[in-house]
Amino acid sequence: MIDSVLLYGSGLLTLSGLAMLLRKRTRGAGTKAIIAGLVGMVAALFWPVSEKRATATTQLDTIMPVWEFDERHEIEIASTPETIFDAIHAVRADEIRFFHVLTTIRRGGRSTPENILNPSKSAPILDVALRGGFSVMANDPPREIVIGTDVIRPKRASAAMNFRVIPHGAACMLITETRVHATDAAARRRFAVYWRIIHPGSDIIRRGWLDAIKRRAIIAGR
Repeated sequence: MIDSVLLYGSGLLTLSGLAMLLRKRTRGAGTKAIIAGLVGMVAALFWPVSEKRATATTQLDTIMPVWEFDERHEIEIASTPETIFDAIHAVRADEIRFFHVLTTIRRGGRSTPENILNPSKSAPILDVALRGGFSVMANDPPREIVIGTDVIRPKRASAAMNFRVIPHGAACMLITETRVHATDAAARRRFAVYWRIIHPGSDIIRRGWLDAIKRRAIIAGR
C-alpha cells in the first residue's frame, strides 16, 4: 500500500503548504511543500503496476491466476470450519466497523439502489453483493468461497474476492484476499488511480469484516 500512503501523505503535505502560504514568513517553505506534495501525488497516481501470478492451488488461484492489484488479510478464530463458514454467509454490513461511513464517502453520499456500497441493514452482506452484480465463482464449503464481478466493462477488468478457512490446531485461520486483473494497459492505468484512492478504506473494511465474522462464529459456538 506504499502507493496509497504516498498519495495521501503528499496530499497532506500539499494542504500544509497551502496553510503556510497564509503567513508571510512561511510562504517560501509553503511553496516548496506544495510543489513536493504535488510531485508526490502525481508519482503515486502513476506508480508502476506489476503483474503477479499464483503459486498455490486455492479456488481463487484457479479462477484468477494472474492479477495486478490485491490485498490480503487473515484472522485466527477459535471455532470450527462449519461455524465460521456459516458466519461468513450471515454477517451484515452493520456488523462491520466503519462500513457504512466508508461506503457513504466512496459513493459521494449519493442515495443509490441497494448494492455492496449501499447495503440493507437487515440482509447478509454476501447476499447483497450477489444481488448487486457479483456472482459465486467457486463454493467449496466449509473451506472456501469466491465471488467476483467486472469492475471495468466490458470485461476489461475483473475482481475476485475469497474467504478461505484453514484448520489450525484447535482453531482456524480465516483468510480473505481480493484480486483485480485488468486486460489491457489502459484499463490498468485507469483502475490504478481508483485503487490507490480507495485502498486504505478497503483495507479498513476487510479487517472489520473479518472481525465481524469472528464475533459471529464465537457467539454461535458457545
